[in-house]
Amino acid sequence: MKSFCYSECMQVIEAVPNISEGRNPAVLHALEELLRACKGITLLGIDPNPSANRTVFTFIATPEAMREALPKFITSACHLIDMRTHQGAHPRLGAVDVCPLVPLQHISLTACANLAKQIARQVSMQIPLPVYLYEAAATSEERKNLAFIRRGEYESLPEKLRTFPPDFGPKEFTPSVARTGACIMGARNFLIAFNLNLNTQDPAPARQIAARIRQSSGGMRGLKAIGWYMENFKRAQVSCNITDFHAAPLHLVYQRAQQEAQKLGLQVTGSELVGLIPLEALLAVGHYFNPLEKSTATLVEIAANKLNLSEVKPFCAQEQILQIKAGLESLT
Repeated sequence: MKSFCYSECMQVIEAVPNISEGRNPAVLHALEELLRACKGITLLGIDPNPSANRTVFTFIATPEAMREALPKFITSACHLIDMRTHQGAHPRLGAVDVCPLVPLQHISLTACANLAKQIARQVSMQIPLPVYLYEAAATSEERKNLAFIRRGEYESLPEKLRTFPPDFGPKEFTPSVARTGACIMGARNFLIAFNLNLNTQDPAPARQIAARIRQSSGGMRGLKAIGWYMENFKRAQVSCNITDFHAAPLHLVYQRAQQEAQKLGLQVTGSELVGLIPLEALLAVGHYFNPLEKSTATLVEIAANKLNLSEVKPFCAQEQILQIKAGLESLT
């Protein structure tokens, strides 16, 4: 993948657009080629999931390059994806379902939120596209919550646009909006997409476990979770979004889910990461199991083994750790 050299003094932002397409290689290739052609963009990862029918793109750029590239990506994805025929396991509101900006180096969350607003306004006029702002860019307290905005999913849009209007773009379910759906844009700190595998194909226990461990049900702070069945892995998963990995470190999320699974006569057999993860989050797992270890590579290996990160697909530290993939740190 194309890379760009960032100096230690440059502002760097991460973008993590989640698109509602995980089955059509031609669409994914077209979007990849678009990003490769954008000046100042480093494409870090493309993580498709056919069962979810969703793909996570991860790329970084300076604010100036992001301002140029991200609107092109969003408009192209909306032209290539038809939400009228979309089906998949993952909740979704539109072709570009959610697109957060994340401060990575020498830039504040507030600055990322302001940039997200600028880009949201721009793309809402270009397509046109309904855009809801969330997290740090939200215009009200309730709109900070992604799940609240996405409630009812794409099928709710004809009513939602009238009773819960977007921050930018059309407020009516026009033929154009029927095709693109709506987009949710904003800025947030690191989020880790961490899925726990169960030794069953029944999604009901996964939903039970998710309800018991997530913050909204009185579980772990900084943890969102749902349960589903992944056809491509032939197993149920507890799909977790960790919004604060200091409050909800991966090893404790794994252990808590294991405790709840055992109450149901099941086991958590392993896990997977979707997209990229901050190095610090894996080092914390390694230090938990071996407090005296100092080698970064060894700590990452310990974490990968204890979490069984390669059970359903291979875990590659060089490709999935954000700072290492971006060339900001080395695995030594």
